[in-house]
Amino acid sequence: MDSPKTLQQAIQFFSDYDNCRQFMIAVRWADGKVRCPACDSEKVTYLKAARLYRCYGDHAKQKFSLKVGTVFEDSPIPLEKWLPAVWLLVNCKNGVSSYEIHRALGVTQKSAWFMLHRIRLAVQSGSFRKIGGEGSEVEVDETFIGGKLRNMHKEKQIRYRKITESAKFGGPTGKAIVVGMLDRDAREIRATVVPDVSRLTLQNAVLQNVARGTSVYTDQAPAYQRLNKTYLHGIVNHAETYVNGRVHTNGLENFWSLLKRGLAGTYVAVEPFHLFRYVDEQAFRFNTRKDNHGNKLTDGERFKIALSQIAGKRSTFKEVTGKVGQTPF
Repeated sequence: MDSPKTLQQAIQFFSDYDNCRQFMIAVRWADGKVRCPACDSEKVTYLKAARLYRCYGDHAKQKFSLKVGTVFEDSPIPLEKWLPAVWLLVNCKNGVSSYEIHRALGVTQKSAWFMLHRIRLAVQSGSFRKIGGEGSEVEVDETFIGGKLRNMHKEKQIRYRKITESAKFGGPTGKAIVVGMLDRDAREIRATVVPDVSRLTLQNAVLQNVARGTSVYTDQAPAYQRLNKTYLHGIVNHAETYVNGRVHTNGLENFWSLLKRGLAGTYVAVEPFHLFRYVDEQAFRFNTRKDNHGNKLTDGERFKIALSQIAGKRSTFKEVTGKVGQTPF
C-alpha cells in the first residue's frame, strides 16, 4: 500500500483511522491477515463501530484492538496520534521533546513523555548477532555524559575537586558512562550504558558485541589492553594524533556528538536511570541512515522499520518510573 513520505503527508494520511488500521495490518502481518493475539487464529471479524476485532476462538478476551501485543497496548490514545508521534521521534535528527509532542498532538505532557519512552522501547535493536567479523573494522570508545563542572553549584564543585584531579576539566566524577562500538562496513553502532570504565566492564561489552577476529580500533586507555588476544587490536594515541592510517575512532566521535547534541539541546536534563533509552533512540536513527547497500533511507522507510519492531514489546508506567511493586499512591 502507498505510505506517506513526508511529515505533512503523514499527518494527513494518519488523520483517517482506516488508513491507520490498514497501515498497522501491513506492518504487523506480511500476508495482510489479522491474527488473534491470544490464539493466533485467522478467524476474526472486524467490528467497525467499536474499532475492534473479534476472535471466534474459545478463550477469554475475544475482542482485541490492533494495539494489543504492541508497545501501544492499553493506551487510550488513538492510533491517529500514536503514528505521527513515532514519525517525529525516529526522523527528528536531534530527537523531539515531550513538550513538543504535547503541543503538537494535543495530549498531556505526562502522556507524551510516556509515549516517547514506549517508542524508544520499540526501536531497541534487541539483536544477539555480533557485529564485525573476519576482515571487518570496528571502532570502540567510551564517553562521559553529565553536567559541566563550571555550571555546578559551588559546593558540588568543591566536592568533586576533592575526588578527582581532573576536576578542572570536569572529569568522569558524577557522570554516566556510555561505551560504543561502530562497525564501519555494516554502518551499525552498538551503544550501552555501563557502570564504570574498568577493564572487566569495557572488555566484556566488546566481547559480547564484537565477533572474534575483527580489527578493533581504540584509543590508548589502559582498559583496552589485552584485546589483542581475541582481536586484531589497533591503538591510536590521542596525545599525539587522532588518525593513524586506518586506526581511529572518529566515526564514534561523530555519534557521541549527535547523542550529546540531542541530550543537551532537546532533552536538556536526562536522569541516568533513563539514559539507556535515549542512547537506544539515537542508535536507531544512526543505524537507519542508510540501507545495506549504502543508499540513503527516506523518512517513510525509517518509519516503517520502527513500526515493524513494535510487536511483542510492552512497557508500563510503573516500569518506566521505577515503581514496580510499589503502591500507586
